[in-house]
Parts: sequence; C-alpha cells; structure tokens
Amino acid sequence: MPIYEYRCTSCGFQKEHLQKLSDAPLSTCPECGQATYTKQLSAAGFQLKGNGWYATDFKNKPASPPPCQGGEGACPSGACSAS
Repeated sequence: MPIYEYRCTSCGFQKEHLQKLSDAPLSTCPECGQATYTKQLSAAGFQLKGNGWYATDFKNKPASPPPCQGGEGACPSGACSAS
C-alpha cells in the first residue's frame, strides 16, 4: 500500500497516510475539521538496486552524439562547420 502525503490549506497541518490505491482521497483535516485536506504530489519512495532488468537494459547507455556530429539534423545557429 502506498503512503500519501496530505496537507490542510486552512491550518497548514501535514501528515502521511497509508492508503489502498482504491481508497477515496481524504478531504477532512484531522486537526481542524475543515474540508480543505488535499493530497500532495511527492517523489516515489523506492530505489532500484541489484542486477535486474533496469541495470542491464537502461544503466550506462552511451549518450547519442549531438546532431552536428551524428550526421543528422542541422547545427543550431551554424555553430558547427559542415564538411
């Protein structure tokens, strides 16, 4: 079950709540009782570790060269010299 962070816009009270994905969002502030308790947007709380698909498929991929050096597209503002 994910942890959601809520904040009351009336009194400023802030708290994390453990809820199911199917649960309706909370709206009543447990501190002041107003209906101004809103869910906040926060970063995901997990980190991928080990030798899984993310490490073998996406980790340390070489960056693609800029369009000037790769032969595709135009150089911005003529900064590169074409040969």
